[in-house]
Amino acid sequence: MTTIAHGTGAISEDHVLAKVRRSVLPIVFLLYMFNYMDRANIGYAQLKMSTALGIDLATFGTISAIFFIAYVVFEIPSNIIMKKVGARLWLARIGVSWGIVTIATGFVQNTTQLYIARIVLGICEAGLFPGLLLYLTFWFRKQERSRGIAGMSLAQPVALIVGSITGGWILDHIGWFGLSSWRWVFVLQGLPPIVIGLWVLFFLADRPAKARWLAPAERTWLEAEITREYRAEDEGSMEIELAALKDPKILYLAFINLLYAVGLYGMTFFLPQVVKQLHSGYSATNIGLVGAIPYIFGAIAMLLIARSSDTRGDRKVIVMALLSVAVLGLVITMAMRHHPNVALVGLCLLAIGVFGYLGPFWALASEALPRAQTAVGLAVINAIAAGGGFFGPYFIGKTSKADDVTFGLLFPAVCMAIAVVLLIFVRPVRDEELPAAA
Repeated sequence: MTTIAHGTGAISEDHVLAKVRRSVLPIVFLLYMFNYMDRANIGYAQLKMSTALGIDLATFGTISAIFFIAYVVFEIPSNIIMKKVGARLWLARIGVSWGIVTIATGFVQNTTQLYIARIVLGICEAGLFPGLLLYLTFWFRKQERSRGIAGMSLAQPVALIVGSITGGWILDHIGWFGLSSWRWVFVLQGLPPIVIGLWVLFFLADRPAKARWLAPAERTWLEAEITREYRAEDEGSMEIELAALKDPKILYLAFINLLYAVGLYGMTFFLPQVVKQLHSGYSATNIGLVGAIPYIFGAIAMLLIARSSDTRGDRKVIVMALLSVAVLGLVITMAMRHHPNVALVGLCLLAIGVFGYLGPFWALASEALPRAQTAVGLAVINAIAAGGGFFGPYFIGKTSKADDVTFGLLFPAVCMAIAVVLLIFVRPVRDEELPAAA
């Protein structure tokens, strides 16, 4: 246990960090978990919604992709607003608004209304992920940040595990009050974010200085530790913040993340369709159970790889290796589509690659940004990456054959392979490049 002398007494570093993990990560985890479940629930709803609304694979790809247009446009403004008004108020607004829109999606009557619902959902959800990343930088130092980010990012595979199991089960068993089961997928998964958003509004601490669950000396120490790792911040300079929009390094990392996101969102939206093709006789419940298997492997890999990344520090090499594993997984899935068990191994490799990537990459990105550019810089990287959420589903839907969705997986495989090559030229940030503490 590390003890630090501070003022009139001593502070246990491990005790403070344990308090932070217990108090900050659960609410961040839940927000992101239901956010990602909400974003992906349309993949399971499509198993029956396709018949009810007449949606083919190409149309489904477009409907899935259109969410990201509004999401990209409003991502950066959302993070700027959060920095001005505080995390508590803005994260609460995001949670409550997206929950309401998700519930409303369960009552759409045609594809036009579904398009509108997805666009509005993108507006409501914009800024959550970079906002949570920014929020974590207020609580975790550099050496703990990858694990902190992974603790939040673990919500992605957990959301998809829970979403796969519950989505398939709802489709087969819920039809209350005469509403179709696919509508209940949206309604039931839209309620939790409203509850969580209200909890955030009344109980979340914006940063260490405002945390009632930390002792005064602990607040002062942690706030100083976080501040020490960054360049001096000019709170009043919007020009400094907006410099992130044209920073070549930020844009380069953003483009790499966009190529990665093509694979991530291709998996998120189309995995139910792939599993359905591999096992044509499966019920929705069985598709959900089998679809959860790759995400379980992805969740385990995420935790193990994040710890290794913090210990070893070679984030660039780790990210390159993980993207290569994801590409291999896609190739196996496409090549072995007539051998379901082998193709499932490919999907597991894909999940290991795309989810293991998250902690090391975002830690690398957050370490590269000046304090004054953190809010906008993280939003820029995520906003541009969200373009992969558009291109991935859109081109998978357009290039898939009517009876073979796996053919469309070639596009994300190529994109992630290019990302591996581009990473070769990324120059990691060294500690000595940061200014010394005052």
